[in-house]
Amino acid sequence: MSETSTKPVHSHGGNRVNAGRKAHYQEKTVVIRVPVSKVDAVKSWLKPRPPQDTESIQHIQKIETKTTLEIVFPLESVAAGFPSPAQDDIERKLDLNEYLVKHPLSSFILTVHSLSMRDAGIEIGDQIIIDRSLMAEHGDIVLALLNNEFTVKRYMRNKNDPYDFWLKAENPEFPDIYPRENDSLKVWGVVTCILKKLR
Repeated sequence: MSETSTKPVHSHGGNRVNAGRKAHYQEKTVVIRVPVSKVDAVKSWLKPRPPQDTESIQHIQKIETKTTLEIVFPLESVAAGFPSPAQDDIERKLDLNEYLVKHPLSSFILTVHSLSMRDAGIEIGDQIIIDRSLMAEHGDIVLALLNNEFTVKRYMRNKNDPYDFWLKAENPEFPDIYPRENDSLKVWGVVTCILKKLR
């Protein structure tokens, strides 16, 4: 009489349904080596841009300072409060046009419709003032023209190469923008003020 032995069936190892890494892309992927300096650019390129990341030219308005509006400006500085009631010599006034708009002929206003700069305090519905006469400096928030579409981002520049720059989003859900070979990217103006109503 011959004996037959059966191997125990294990529940681990081998091919199983839904086993392994889940596919992030709908096609085969490959492993490549990327220079350290280009890692962020490649990651941003792979991250899809949300459709609401751009602004229409129709949203940009020219600023016209037709009237002046002066408000009382206390001579004393106060910490989130009112000046002393005993101070009767409040004579200085502040013109909001002069304070908010330094170069009227080159200033525009834009209503923001994206959350890509949320962590910089710019939210949907906020209005920003853009000055086209200013040269963008590292760290400025700018309105840039990318392939004929406007986007609001932080301007980042390589201090060793003025032509090496990219646009940084201030919201982790939005990718940074690194110029590609066929991209048309230029800074249209520098954001100088955020107009935000609290009520």
